[in-house]
Amino acid sequence: MKFSCLSKGGGYHFPPCHILNICGFSILLDCPLDLSALTIFSPIPTSSKASSFDEENPSCPNRSESSDLEEPMVRKRQKVEKPLDADDLIYAEPWYKTVKNLHLWNVSFIDVVLISSPTGMLGLPFLTRMKGFSAKIYVTEAAARLGQLMMEDLVSMHLEIRQFFGPEESSFPQWMKWEDLTLLPSSLKNVALGKDGGELGGWLSLYSAADVKDCMQKVLRLKYAEEICYNSTLIIKAFSSGLEIGSCNWTINGPKGGVGFISSSIFDSAHAMNFDYNALRGNDIIIYSDFSFSDGTEDVESGYDNSIPTTCNRSSLRNYENDCQELAKSLLNVDEGLEERDKLAFICSCVIDSVKAGGSVLIPISRLGIVLLLLEQISTSLDVSTLKVPMYIISSLAEEFLAFSNIIPEWLCKQRQEKLFSGEPLFAHAKLVNEKKLHVFPAVHSPKLLNHALFSLLTGVYGSVLLFICSSVGLGIKTLYSFLRVDRMLIWLSCLSSQWK
Repeated sequence: MKFSCLSKGGGYHFPPCHILNICGFSILLDCPLDLSALTIFSPIPTSSKASSFDEENPSCPNRSESSDLEEPMVRKRQKVEKPLDADDLIYAEPWYKTVKNLHLWNVSFIDVVLISSPTGMLGLPFLTRMKGFSAKIYVTEAAARLGQLMMEDLVSMHLEIRQFFGPEESSFPQWMKWEDLTLLPSSLKNVALGKDGGELGGWLSLYSAADVKDCMQKVLRLKYAEEICYNSTLIIKAFSSGLEIGSCNWTINGPKGGVGFISSSIFDSAHAMNFDYNALRGNDIIIYSDFSFSDGTEDVESGYDNSIPTTCNRSSLRNYENDCQELAKSLLNVDEGLEERDKLAFICSCVIDSVKAGGSVLIPISRLGIVLLLLEQISTSLDVSTLKVPMYIISSLAEEFLAFSNIIPEWLCKQRQEKLFSGEPLFAHAKLVNEKKLHVFPAVHSPKLLNHALFSLLTGVYGSVLLFICSSVGLGIKTLYSFLRVDRMLIWLSCLSSQWK
């Protein structure tokens, strides 16, 4: 067996990527995109470029002259480093950074691709469109659907940017020329080239909607614990990781033994099915990729002797099994979701304070399970505070996602499943929509959204809560798309403010 780490990743939005060679087969574990690298691109025109752009193109606000797009970044190239500002960013249509070193592999040698989460498949269309790629792709049904929605939303957002910059004039953009790259500030250069300068080949122009469709046709969907036999040699199963709806860990069993692969996991989830500890028992090797929370495990493990007994008498083996059972129960009883719930409670308190002050609240979201939890908590907080404030979800994928989340009880935690048996909805958003407390719109520029918000203001509602779903950001504003869309949201909010006045 051989194990190669292609990327250590960077959390939920950029999971690790590995290649495992076992029984003569090459298995790729996840195929994400490094969306954090988009921060080197300018999300909106800087003031200087915008003014010159308007003077030269008064009748065409969404197009740019080729000379502007290919303008070398002159004024920011100085020998002495200075703090970055907006003019230091690359002013061009963004490209996307794939996993380091993956482009160096011959894709025809990859036999199997295992996807552990929706974000772990955002780079998959780049792979499936390559000549010679013929690997089997396995992903859970829920993760496949959510991943498809996220990829389609990413393509949709990219088209918005392309409308501003216009079509590319060549397959090799100006900013990727070496003479321009060497003039970038060091922090941006490290993102573009990597520390050793070998990551430039990982940048690609975004795939199309047709590429996403073709990719999804090649994906084989699984349920948790469903066995798949590959080439009459490997038995592959997916088990819940607890991180997100449809996210999973993997077990791979072959003639020479079993391997368990643990992706980013949460032992006790507030919405997704809990981490399946028992499914990983009995494997010869456990590959520990990364955990979302690990604070609770240190205290639990300190009370147990986790070494395998050296004597093979029944008593020692029985005691070892009992210890494993106790360890599993202790791990599952650790309230590691407490930190996450505290963060949600803090967000809700900030929402209430802002709304009471007559303001509006904008929340960029990426983890889709967090959207469902926030809707419930914010609604409860508003009710307790007797505030009648509309909530908006603005995203091209929101309507489909909300509908999907109410028909997937088998992917949710036991508490959510019990609601189904008692006749309650799995999540509160359906009730909020029926009560007209929650409103869903596909885009910021939707006329219905503006009209509805203006009506709310004119009838005495002085604030609003907007949950803005971006597949590339977390609870903070991190990447290009959040900046682009937040800019539009700020314009939208300023319009509402002027109307109210």
